[in-house]
Formats: sequence, C-alpha cells, structure tokens
Amino acid sequence: MANDLNQCEFIGRLGKDPESRYMPNGDAVTSFSLAVGSTWKDKNSGEKKESTEWVNVTAFGKLGEIISKYCLKGSQIWLQGRMKTDKYQDKDTGADRYSTKIIADKMQLLGSKSGEGAAPVPHQEIQRPAQQTSGFDDSGFEDVPF
Repeated sequence: MANDLNQCEFIGRLGKDPESRYMPNGDAVTSFSLAVGSTWKDKNSGEKKESTEWVNVTAFGKLGEIISKYCLKGSQIWLQGRMKTDKYQDKDTGADRYSTKIIADKMQLLGSKSGEGAAPVPHQEIQRPAQQTSGFDDSGFEDVPF
C-alpha cells in the first residue's frame, strides 16, 4: 500500500484551551478541539448557509508543548496531520464505539481571536520532528546546489 496517503489539513480556531499531560519519558501529549467551518449557497433559497465541524486533535512532544504554550481558546491555526480512529467499548452497553482524531504533525499560528489570545510568536511553521525510519543520514546534503 505504498500509494496510500493519510494526510489532513485544517484551518480553524481552538474551541477551548489545550490540555497537556506528560508521558513517563517526559514527552508532552496535548489535546484540543478545533472548530472548522464551511459555507455554501442553498440552491433552493439562494441563502448563504454555514456549518461548523469539531475536529479532535492530539499533538505529541515539542509540537504539543508549543501548542500548549502559545495557543488559547479562539486562536486561529493551520494544522496538518494524519487521521487515527480508536475503537473502545461503551461502559454502559458494552457496544463498540469509535473515536476519530487528528495526530498533528505541523502547525502554524495564523492569528488570534480579535487581537487577544495567543502570545505573539514569529510567523513560522512548526512541526514535530520526523521519526527516523532508516539508518541513512542525509545531513551532509545541505550544501548541494540543487
């Protein structure tokens, strides 16, 4: 399945302040919900319609720490990540339930709610360090002119 792609991008606002907890190794795990909207024109009435979807997001490590430090409820961000669905059993009925979330890989601060909210930081893309999947070290290629 080398041609499969699991990548999502969103622009939205945090629905509440991020919540962080820490794994035994000290890495941050930060969770928050992101409100993303869409607008369209109703074909029958010609009226403008809007809807909001809530996306559950989890960020790990340094990216989680940065989100926790600089993002507040109402902060507008661009987010890139992958979709993950977890299966669990309902405690009351024992029925199978599913929960879908986005595991964040990259984030960029876009602004804040009415000039309030997140502390000012340089306008740059922030990403989680990639996991090294091979023993190949490409660090010597910075000087290659192409």
